[in-house]
Amino acid sequence: MTQTQTPPQAAPQYHQTDLPAEELIAQIDRLKQEKNAVVLAHNYQIPEIQDLADFTGDSLGLSVEASKTEADIIVFCGVHFMAESAKIMSPTKKVLLPHLGAGCSLADSITPESLDDWKQDYPDHTVVTYVNSTAEVKAESYICCTSANAVSVVRSLDNDKVLFTPDRNLGRWVAEQVPEKDVVIYDGVCPTHDVLRAASVKSTHEDYPEAVIIAHPECRQDVVEIAHEVCSTTGMLKAVEKYPDAKTFIIATENGMLHQLRLRFPHQEFVAADGCIGCRLHCPYMKITALQDVYFSLCEERYEIKLDDEVIAGARKALERMMAVPRDD
Repeated sequence: MTQTQTPPQAAPQYHQTDLPAEELIAQIDRLKQEKNAVVLAHNYQIPEIQDLADFTGDSLGLSVEASKTEADIIVFCGVHFMAESAKIMSPTKKVLLPHLGAGCSLADSITPESLDDWKQDYPDHTVVTYVNSTAEVKAESYICCTSANAVSVVRSLDNDKVLFTPDRNLGRWVAEQVPEKDVVIYDGVCPTHDVLRAASVKSTHEDYPEAVIIAHPECRQDVVEIAHEVCSTTGMLKAVEKYPDAKTFIIATENGMLHQLRLRFPHQEFVAADGCIGCRLHCPYMKITALQDVYFSLCEERYEIKLDDEVIAGARKALERMMAVPRDD
């Protein structure tokens, strides 16, 4: 059972402050020092939060980085399953999710009960679960994967029969890379990625005909097929380095990634795949966290992630199996 608990007498979820952004950032920095806290920000967070974070990156990578620190408190600016992963990796640390509304449609698309039913239908298959899932679902899985290592994980299994959950687009992309495996794919999806169509990407490409297209594997097949590179958010940073002479890149993932790319590569141009910022490639769950939420989370130590020991043990085992798999690259 997973619990996200609010400390007694905590302020209401939507409590407001009149402090300007500069003062909020200063107060957050002060509280980090006072409470020995570390702030993590996923690549899809708003720029202000990415800029103040101690670590910015993808979900599991952030949890690994936080586990290496001596921090007593982890503030995870991302979505709920990411904060759970941080708790799994750092069970003795206090993990805080700044906003209770930071959920995930993809993670919610599968429950432990539905996974158990699915396993009964395919008793000879090994369950591979994408990290974009709840702690309970991870605990019911044999092994986890990220978008960066999903192919390596599936390829590493002795069993040729695989149940891949919960993202159908990532699962289909993985199945294409490992045709020797029988991959049965769960019908979950990330709405932010799934809404994008190749027609929109092609239209944007017409405006930037020399641009390199980089797509996340959670995108639909028609988008992935026209991309020059298909990779995770961390992989996108590496992909840009492969094209030192390219001036423009079209990025098919949540638009928060553009901020990080522009910081790392200030002399190159990055364009959202749908042609504009915030039109469709915008995750409302990722963007719900504001500076004041981070401030109140540190100030009042809200909202704490609590997981049953049994769930932590099962989920950690699935993550550890994943981390033991050598990368193909």
